[in-house]
Amino acid sequence: MNQGCVYTDRIDRAAVGLTVVDYYCQRYRHSGVEEWRSRIESGLVQLDGALTTHETTLTLGQTLTYYRPPWQEPEVPCRFDLLYEDEDLLVVVKPSGLPVMPGAGFLENTLLGQLRQRYGDFDYNAAKTKDAMSPAPIHRLGRGTSGLVLIARSPLAKQKLSQQMRDRKMNKQYLALCQGVMREDELVIEQAIAKVPHPDLGYLYGPQDGGLYSRSDVRVVERRSDSTLVEVTILTGRAHQIRIHVAWAGFPLYGDPLYGVGGKAKLRNELGEVPVPGDCGYWLHAYRLGFVHPRSGEALTFVAPAPAMLSVN
Repeated sequence: MNQGCVYTDRIDRAAVGLTVVDYYCQRYRHSGVEEWRSRIESGLVQLDGALTTHETTLTLGQTLTYYRPPWQEPEVPCRFDLLYEDEDLLVVVKPSGLPVMPGAGFLENTLLGQLRQRYGDFDYNAAKTKDAMSPAPIHRLGRGTSGLVLIARSPLAKQKLSQQMRDRKMNKQYLALCQGVMREDELVIEQAIAKVPHPDLGYLYGPQDGGLYSRSDVRVVERRSDSTLVEVTILTGRAHQIRIHVAWAGFPLYGDPLYGVGGKAKLRNELGEVPVPGDCGYWLHAYRLGFVHPRSGEALTFVAPAPAMLSVN
């Protein structure tokens, strides 16, 4: 069992007039009306620091707090490799299956949770402030994606590395195994990505004209009988960008349970279940990362060896 978690929400204009139970049902769709009503009535939810009822109407600026009791998290591979460490940053290699951030039932069985165990306790919310000295990821990888993750340990590193990300001066290259055999040696994919409606999850990210500009440069490394090993350089870092882009181009990631040809999400799998973004099974590895050290100004490049499935035969 983990230690439980506290979730805090501030009521904005869009939520004014909703009841407490309606707010949670609309914002956190993983649970239904009866589950949220039971939590509220058992005292796990407070409104402005006091117990509330499920029928209470919300007003602008109020604060809802949900005290989630400890729970048994799904088992995941929690071991990670440390490639570099100094006072400002860490470069780690995470395995496929290990989430980077808390969410979707994971709290301590995450990369941040494991960093807390190794480097001591820290407050993730504090890591968002300019005075934070706690480990904070500069970028994220999907749960099913393996490879390099850059972690800031100082305010200087967080500020300067984040700026490199925004200015697209950080080099990130991936190896991916795609379904089908690509004819072209190179592809430049610039399909915009945005939130798209989903009947069960509320929304997912997907290809959407008018969305955020996104670019992935794809180069064929090896053609196989029914798949293609590619190197992907991303100039932007949208959610699930590579998965969406290669699927949109007609070559979904091999084993991807969510994104099919055209980049649209599959609504049900072969078992009749709803696939979610955190489902694993696809082959994607962040194998090269280049950036400028925030303190020394030195150009650094790190490489994480690829899994056998993503190695050239």
